[in-house]
Amino acid sequence: MYVILVYDVNEKRVGKICKYLKRYLPRVQNSVFEGDLSDSKLAAMKKGLGKFIDTEEDCVLLWVMRDAALVDRQIVGSEKLPVSNFI
Repeated sequence: MYVILVYDVNEKRVGKICKYLKRYLPRVQNSVFEGDLSDSKLAAMKKGLGKFIDTEEDCVLLWVMRDAALVDRQIVGSEKLPVSNFI
């Protein structure tokens, strides 16, 4: 499945969360990750995020689509962190 993840977390946790998410998805902007994940990888990533975030203060948003072909990705301006293997 195709996942877009956006996070807004306390500055103290940004580095740890970013490093953790890079194990699962390519980073496309400072707090945005996107790419393909299996159901099990998505579940593992979400479970692991719980170890890093403060649910009272932090927010992680996920958009999950069953097929990357259904995503119409458009860019206005320059792409900050291009994903070389984007479908």
